[in-house]
Amino acid sequence: MKKKVLYLILLVSITTNAQFRNYSNEFLNIGVDAAALGMSKAVVATTNDVNSVYWNPAGLVNIKDNQGSLMHASYFAGIATYNFASFAMPIDNRSAVGFSLIRFGVDDILNTTELIDSDGTINYDNISLFSSADYAFNIAYGRKMLLDGFQIGVNAKIVRRIIGDFATSWGFGFDAGIQFEKNNWKLGLMVRDITTTFNVWSINEEEFDKIKDAIPDQNQDLPETNEITKPKIQFGVARNFPIGRFFNLLSEFDLNMRFAQTNDIISTSFVSVDPAVGFQLDYEKVAFLRVGLGNFQKITAFDGAESLSVQPNFGLGFKYKGIQIDYALTNIGSVGNALYSNIFSIKFDYSFYR
Repeated sequence: MKKKVLYLILLVSITTNAQFRNYSNEFLNIGVDAAALGMSKAVVATTNDVNSVYWNPAGLVNIKDNQGSLMHASYFAGIATYNFASFAMPIDNRSAVGFSLIRFGVDDILNTTELIDSDGTINYDNISLFSSADYAFNIAYGRKMLLDGFQIGVNAKIVRRIIGDFATSWGFGFDAGIQFEKNNWKLGLMVRDITTTFNVWSINEEEFDKIKDAIPDQNQDLPETNEITKPKIQFGVARNFPIGRFFNLLSEFDLNMRFAQTNDIISTSFVSVDPAVGFQLDYEKVAFLRVGLGNFQKITAFDGAESLSVQPNFGLGFKYKGIQIDYALTNIGSVGNALYSNIFSIKFDYSFYR
């Protein structure tokens, strides 16, 4: 049943007629790095390592040597998998460059478009499997500016989306970020799809005709082939608080803004705002404990009653000799609409071996 429902969702995703789509390329908004996810993604002002390729490329300037990062996550009770790999290195003492690759995919989906033969009999031998996979390749550059504490970054991304033999697309877009630090306060701003991200779909009309035959008496017109992703803004304020001799508490508050009316706690016809807050307690930068709250959503029940939903996150981390392993448990207790996920990531920092 799950695979049949998922199959219909995938078909709907390419048959929406609007060119400006509020939820285009949503796989790029899931987030990377278990450490960041444990803080409910409230890291745009404090990200300062290889994962800045994704969160805010301005943070790349803080790396001292080559760094690499890997992450694996399973979503929707293992139906979907999310993988992330990145690498970054300094160019000089004022700039750095980074690269990353993302794959979000659902594999082994049942293709039942030819389940029924021409004579009306059911032939299970005609069932095949296909995958729906989204890829993104990012190239990021960060640089310190002349003003002390001020740094900027840009990110160019190439998006490749594949839905079996039914449809494929190519997309291209830019992100830009800023970080500023003064008197122990940190500010961060990340604008995703700053010029909009443009996807062009190529649809296999022969396979599309099979869908029309498999779902008769439905409006199965050939969908639009152009898709435009609206810009999104993430703004954050952070500060680090020393606690005694060995402990430090990093706290950050972010506002995630989307130019569409959604179920976010602050929602207008022009912009919707979803706040997030994250905390990281560390012991001498070796052991880490993280908590976060985010995804504040207004929920309307069938009887019209309204309630507020919030997603708590939890994380742990440990660093030893240039290797950092992080874990995050997101959507604890299935508070939101999806099941909880266990996320692991690992980071390699070669500056330790200098």
